[in-house]
Amino acid sequence: MVGRAKRMERVAKKGKREPKPAKLNAVDALARELQTVPVIGVLNMFKLPTVALQKIKRELAGKATIKFAKKSTLTFALQKAKKEELLQYFPQHPALILTDMNPFKLYKFLQANKSPRAAKAGEIAPKDIEVKAGPTDLMPGPAISTLTKVGIPAKVEGGKIAVMKDKVICKAGETISPDMVAAFQLLKMQPMEIGLDLVSVAEGGLIYTRDVLAVDEAKLMADIALAASHAINLSVNIGWPTKQTMPLMIIKAFKNAKAVGVEAKVLEKGIIDDLLAKAKLQAELLNAQIKI
Repeated sequence: MVGRAKRMERVAKKGKREPKPAKLNAVDALARELQTVPVIGVLNMFKLPTVALQKIKRELAGKATIKFAKKSTLTFALQKAKKEELLQYFPQHPALILTDMNPFKLYKFLQANKSPRAAKAGEIAPKDIEVKAGPTDLMPGPAISTLTKVGIPAKVEGGKIAVMKDKVICKAGETISPDMVAAFQLLKMQPMEIGLDLVSVAEGGLIYTRDVLAVDEAKLMADIALAASHAINLSVNIGWPTKQTMPLMIIKAFKNAKAVGVEAKVLEKGIIDDLLAKAKLQAELLNAQIKI
């Protein structure tokens, strides 16, 4: 009992130990820096190779700064800087990225600077891994069973193995199996990516998560163009004049006025030609009926 009491006393003393001055200084310095930058991102550094990290840091030079520290140091610094809302997005191995880039531009930049790599068994697929239909360089033999084992529809064509149709082998969020790895190696596929994994970004009191930042630019521009077209049509149809719709509304009004003039047989310049054309057409139709 005496030994246990001494151990508990040591634990209690240890729990009351003051943080080292160096750690406090590091937290203070980082907190001050966090208060001066407009955009702060949370990174997941899990299993990021050092070589890849060095390459990314060179690409980011002058654009952004990555802050590495113990998770506790980053946590205290964010709390002191009153940026604790980012803590809910902290992964097991976090880092911070500080920049003045727009969050969407930052995400796009980091995505563009990722490199493909081979998959490893036990990893989680970040997106659907699909094998495309088409010929391969694989000779008939054991390879075909390796492919079919993971659901790849393959058969021999022209003396080589061919994939018969597109097939998703591993869906996003699923674990990559050893059999899948063997199939990917045969097909020389590198379905994984090496690069900074941006989890979330804070800017101006707002937090953007990865799913929000991953914008399909082509679809976005198409949606904006469609929305603009619908807005212009609505404005013209309800008679709401704007700088963009006034020319269209004038054209529409002119056409409507001309149509009324033609129907009413108004003999005015700009209408007489249409009246003559209409009369000519009616005469031709009547002539055709008389000949019948």
